[in-house]
Parts: sequence; structure tokens; C-alpha cells
Amino acid sequence: MRFHFALTLQALWTGVCQAAMQHYPAAAWGHYDVCKSQVYSDEGLSWDYMACQPEAADMTQYLKVTLDPPNITCGDPPETYCALENPYMCNNECDATTEELAHPPGLMFDTEGRNPTTFWQSTSWKKYPKPLLVNITLSWNKTIELTEDIVLTFESGRPEQMVLEKSLDYGRTWQPYQFYATDCLDAFTMEPKTVQDLTQHTLLDIICTEDYSRGYVWKNDKTVRFEIKDRFALFAGPQLHNMASLYGQLDTTKKLRDFFTITDLRIRLLRPATGATMVDENNLSRYFYAISDIKVQGRCKCNLHANSCVYDKEKLSCECEHNTTGPDCGRCKRNFQGRAWSAGSYLPIPKGTANVCSLTKIGPVNCECSGHSKRCSYIELLNTVICVSCKHNTRGQHCQLCKLGYYRNASAELDDENVCIECNCNPYGSVNDRCNGTGFCICKEGTTGPKCQECLPGYLWDNGCKSRVCDNELLRCQNGGTCISNVHCNCPPGYTGLLCEKRRCESELGGCGGPDSGQAHLTPPSTSRLLLLLLLGSALLREAACRPAVL
Repeated sequence: MRFHFALTLQALWTGVCQAAMQHYPAAAWGHYDVCKSQVYSDEGLSWDYMACQPEAADMTQYLKVTLDPPNITCGDPPETYCALENPYMCNNECDATTEELAHPPGLMFDTEGRNPTTFWQSTSWKKYPKPLLVNITLSWNKTIELTEDIVLTFESGRPEQMVLEKSLDYGRTWQPYQFYATDCLDAFTMEPKTVQDLTQHTLLDIICTEDYSRGYVWKNDKTVRFEIKDRFALFAGPQLHNMASLYGQLDTTKKLRDFFTITDLRIRLLRPATGATMVDENNLSRYFYAISDIKVQGRCKCNLHANSCVYDKEKLSCECEHNTTGPDCGRCKRNFQGRAWSAGSYLPIPKGTANVCSLTKIGPVNCECSGHSKRCSYIELLNTVICVSCKHNTRGQHCQLCKLGYYRNASAELDDENVCIECNCNPYGSVNDRCNGTGFCICKEGTTGPKCQECLPGYLWDNGCKSRVCDNELLRCQNGGTCISNVHCNCPPGYTGLLCEKRRCESELGGCGGPDSGQAHLTPPSTSRLLLLLLLGSALLREAACRPAVL
């Protein structure tokens, strides 16, 4: 299955700029319909290259959804629910084995218009007061640029506590987008704010809002938003009078671009709607989560090198132009590395700059080192160019790999100075300072964690993970010994051994064979030693026999 987006520059942030456009005069945005066009001149036929990008679309068509815990969806076993606003209205049933009564996760993204409304629903809060926690993760396996507000529609009351998070590295690390609570100070120790409290200088701030959590509006406003459009309107501001200035800032403001860029979204539901200060413990079937719709509008990130995106084998990828390649058109094609790869530019209006990858010219000057070296050497035997003196912790023929002890920063472009991140493996817990492509180190026995800084059960940290020798609850030290920090037994006088299991005399040569010990000798004297003692005794007896008697 494939989908294609025709692109115009006017579509750039179309949704996010609409609010601002209502307050500022419309400008001539130009057209980015194609990435290149044929041009006829006196010199013949040539290509005119333009910056281009896919059109925004409904990205929920191409995502994968996972729930944690995986058995949190209602219906197995079947369950009956009561209405939050009326605890005596308990005629809502969830049964995973019956299509009409099932509420699987896919119903958060199905086509609306069905009657009654379809929705995903969690199990009820039957384990109260243990928190009812749900993580809903949306993954695209592709870098996406958001263009519209993220909108969640709850069929149940809106949650009293919730966090929206994003990932730029395919779910390996997460950053908060926004916190939601009925009481931000109590839930997250944050002062409540709204987007209207932000300015151009603070538009990337992470805030906690109470706007979507007050009360439990059941039948009216059910939506919870993350306001993309309002934040971008703050950025654009009066610059909509000067589009060149706006596009120039889009080219150079990496933090802003990254803020609206994701590979994954995660919705962390922390507390369901209760509609009261006290939870009715006799009616816990009133409390649950239910979501009827999630809207995520955006476009494939293609670095202004493609105007269409392909969805094939459940995976999105850009249809790259300008001699670029990769899922995000993030590098030059082979044999087109005559200049360092660069993203397209919005300027100059109206066509922008394509920054086309050019044919590689073999020689010491025109070499491709991903921006990490200006020196390269032509190896005639191999008929190839190799970069030398790679900087920024890179290595490889084109400085495209990371040095040992570093790994690739998935959120950085190949020419970024921060493309390689130090592994930072714990020197006591890891085998060496190297890690895999996701930053996970190789751990010693008993050690775990991304950096090998944690211990597995049964081990304790002491400049590395060491096996638990004793445990005051399970493996007690014997003969009155005490367990010290689970590492060794402190034995009383007269006892020794790992668990104080030996009498101290057992480790001595004579053993514990005294008259009161009841112990046999553990180490019998050797034959040679017995012979020596017998000879010595015999000599002493002869000497005594030869002495004159003393009167």
C-alpha cells in the first residue's frame, strides 16, 4: 500500500499557522509542488531543483499501538460498569469474546460516525487504592513532524492525572510534552499554566495544565489537547509579515524543529476521573479509562528532499529526491558524495534551496566526510577516497561511524557535531567501555542496566555486583554469626568460615580433638612427623638413663 502527498510551501505548517493567519495579513507563500523540474535554456535541457516536503496527513493510519500492562483492556473476564455520574446505572458491559461488547485498542483510531460511538476501555479500578496506571504508546518507526494539535477524546470522564510524552529515538528515551492534572502542585509539584501564559521565549517550556482535568465533564467537552498550533503561532508572531525571516528561523532553530518532531508518542494515564474528592470504594466499577478517538496530524520528515512518503510492509519511508537516500533522506546516495549532505532550505522564497547531493569526484579535494573532517586521501589501489583525522568521535571511510566507546545519536543528523554519544559504561559493572548501537553496555555477571550500573536479584553493589553471601531473613549466619551488609558473616570467637559453620580449631593443625570437644582430628599428623617425635623421645630417654643420680 502506498500513499503520496503533493506538496506546496503553503502547506508548510499550514495547520499551525492558521490561527496566526487570522490575526496577520496573508502573505505570498510560493509553491513547492515538486522537487525538480526541467528547464530549457541555450545550453540545453537541465534540472531546476527545489526544496520540497510531503503534505500533512492523518498519521494514525500508519502507527502501531501498544498498551502497558498488556492485559489492561476490559473484557477478559467480562465486566459490568457503572456510570460515573450515576452509580446505580450499571448496564454497560465489556466482553472481549463478543464483537458488540468488546473495546479493543484499535477502536481509538477507527473511522468515526458509527452509532453508538466506538471506544477502547480499560478494566475498572477494582484494585483500589493501588493506582490504575496505563501507558498507551503510538509508534511510527519513522520520524514525523507534527502540524496540528494532538487531540484525545475520552468516552469516560477525562483523567485527573495524565502525562503526554514524546520520543525522538524510537522509544529508547522519553521526554515530557505536557502534564495534566486537577491539581498540578499536588500531582507534579508544578505551578499550573496554560499555553496563553507562554511567550516567544518560553514557547518550548514543559507545563502542567488544569484546563482539561477540572471536574468530570461527562457528556459535553471530552477532549484533551496538546496545543501545537498555539505554540507555533507564538513562534511566528508578527514575522508572518516577513516570511523570509520566518523561514530563516525555521532553518536555523533546531530546538524548535525538534520540539515538533517525534518518532513515538506515549500517553501515561495516572488517575481516572472520580468526580469527587473521595473515591466510592463500594462502587469501583465507576472508575476506568475510555478513549474514543486520538488525532495526530503530521507529515513524514524528509529534510526537504521529498514530496511523497511511501507506506510499504507496515513501514513509512520518504521517496527521496536530490540524490539523497535513507528513511528521512538523511544522506547522499553512493557516488553522489561530492559535497557534504545537508537538509534543504526554505530560503530563498519561493523555491528554497534543495542542497542537492552532487557526483563524487575522486581526488583529495572533493571528499565526503559527513562534515567531520576536511582531509581525505585517495587510495589508488582501491580506487576510493578515505577520510583522515575524523573529528567529533567519528571514524570510518566517510567519518560515518562512531569511535569505540561511543554510539550513534539517533536524534542527530549525520553531520551533527553530537552525532556520537559516549557510552559511559560503568567501569566496575561492564566488561569494557564499548556499547551497542542503542547505548547498552556489555555487563559482567550479576550486573544489569543500560550502563551496567545496577545489580540483578541476588547481587549487591560493591564496586561491581557481588553475590549475596548471607541474608538475615533467608540464609542466616550460623553459630550466632551476624550478616554484615549481605556480603560477609561476622563470626563470634571460636568460629570461622563463610557462614561461621566451622569451629576455629578445625582450621588449626591439631584440630578439635581435646577431651571435651567430642571432635576428631581433622588433619592427622604425617608419618614423617610421628617418626621424628619417636626418635626425639628415645634419645631423651637414653640421655636420662646415662646421667648419674642426683642425691
